Amino acid sequence: MSYFKNKNPKWGKSQTWAWKGIQCHWRVLGEKNKQPLLLIHGFGASSDHWRNNAHFFAESGFRVYGMDLIGFGKSEQPSTSITKRLDNKFWSEQIADFLREIVLKNENQKAILIGNSLGGLAAVTVSRFHSELVSAVIAAPLPDPIFMQSICIKLPSWLVRLKKYFVHIFFKLLPLEIFIPLIVKTRLLKSALQLAYYKSIKSDVELLRIVKQPAKRSTAARALRAMCIGMSTRNIVHTAPLLLESIAKSPNQSPILLVWGRQDKLVPLNIGRKIIKEYPWLKLLILENTGHCPHDESSDKFNQYVLNWLKLNL
Repeated sequence: MSYFKNKNPKWGKSQTWAWKGIQCHWRVLGEKNKQPLLLIHGFGASSDHWRNNAHFFAESGFRVYGMDLIGFGKSEQPSTSITKRLDNKFWSEQIADFLREIVLKNENQKAILIGNSLGGLAAVTVSRFHSELVSAVIAAPLPDPIFMQSICIKLPSWLVRLKKYFVHIFFKLLPLEIFIPLIVKTRLLKSALQLAYYKSIKSDVELLRIVKQPAKRSTAARALRAMCIGMSTRNIVHTAPLLLESIAKSPNQSPILLVWGRQDKLVPLNIGRKIIKEYPWLKLLILENTGHCPHDESSDKFNQYVLNWLKLNL
């Protein structure tokens, strides 16, 4: 029996929102005047990926929002000439303005942020720079390349500038316009997607569609280039360790829950344990027989635990 509950990921009422001249897709489900909850997808996904979660939280008494981060899903896929870079700080500003203009408009309350992978990093970034908008954060899981480094060396400013220069050159020359269509048309995409799951996704047609459709757009390569450059050259203060250090010192600290699949191959569980050891004020939930997408692969356990955690911490 398939572990996927909702074969139709088109949940909620879809709408568009113009942010700094860029078109963003978002959706909403649930009654008005309820506690707002925003779902933020991970890399390569979209708000469709919350197919097994949105209805549960709406039925549990939340006003559920989902958004496609710029460069993903049905949102615009801009080039570096428009956005310069796409990184977690950039997306956090998109989320913060979305909360102000759409979610919390004329309402004196805060929002719960639930993010998968890259979405979790973006949610933590919002909590760091816009704590007045956030009541709680669930990062499932919390990735950052810097966690993979055993030693963090502070480079001199000239070397940092040189590194950024070569990163720009490398990704400008990398023929993503050739690679992406090639990956989409072969079995490589499905194989790569399987790495994010512990259980077989062979029969999950909708999951493949969720990832494949945005990648087939003619603007996908330029958006990916902007992301690669952005995440590779971002300011160190926007990396997860420094974000968490700043949040820990804040008098308005929001509770943060980390959720990890024990069989996560992309961001191994030892990273989650390392984070908890370094920042013991965080809470870690480990889900068995689960990979990098715990909200989708073990949705029943994920939904119920998150709901119980929110009741205890809000």
